[in-house]
Amino acid sequence: MERAPRRDKYAERRAELGEAALQTLAELGYARTSLREIAQNSAFSHGVLHYYFTDKLDLILCSVRQYKARCVTRYDEVTEQSTSFAQLVDGFVGVLGETVRTEAPMHRLWYDIRSQSLFEEALRADVEAIDKSLANMVWRVLTRMAELAGSPVRAPIDLTYAMFDGVFQQCLQRHMAGDAKAIATMQGHVRLLVEQLIAAPAAAAAAPPARAPRKRKPAEQAA
Repeated sequence: MERAPRRDKYAERRAELGEAALQTLAELGYARTSLREIAQNSAFSHGVLHYYFTDKLDLILCSVRQYKARCVTRYDEVTEQSTSFAQLVDGFVGVLGETVRTEAPMHRLWYDIRSQSLFEEALRADVEAIDKSLANMVWRVLTRMAELAGSPVRAPIDLTYAMFDGVFQQCLQRHMAGDAKAIATMQGHVRLLVEQLIAAPAAAAAAPPARAPRKRKPAEQAA
């Protein structure tokens, strides 16, 4: 009866350390990161990290799993709250742009790990599981769009994910290289993909993207 709490505490500690390591991992990448390097850039000693993780691969997988577990729920709110096709498309491209703008190093780490899995067999099962969860995330958004549009998605889940993932990765590369238009370009490409995959309702197809309401100046408000 006493062992379960101990295991829970051990798992919680691993999760805490994995979270603390994310920033260093995101900055240095897979090849340049070691347990010692992570210890030097965190509040935890090398000995503590070695106690909870067998090697850097164990720690990296723990960190990336946690981050991607949060990522796959990123679009749930806009998906659940949108009541029209156009509203969901606007919300989806908005969140996509925001995550590149605010979390680019974390996304870079994911693509780094996924590329490394072509060489590191120990990474493949976890990368495949994460990739599947991301595909399901995109599919949830697209099937909700299809439901709101009253039209089916014209491609299977794997192809749909591959298209959106390719556009997202291309944007990430350009954004991190300093391209100020990368996010806006991606958002336009995503809209184009959605148009190709789902037949929009006539009203949504005719309407331009929704704009935020103009803020009234104090003088206008008083008039």
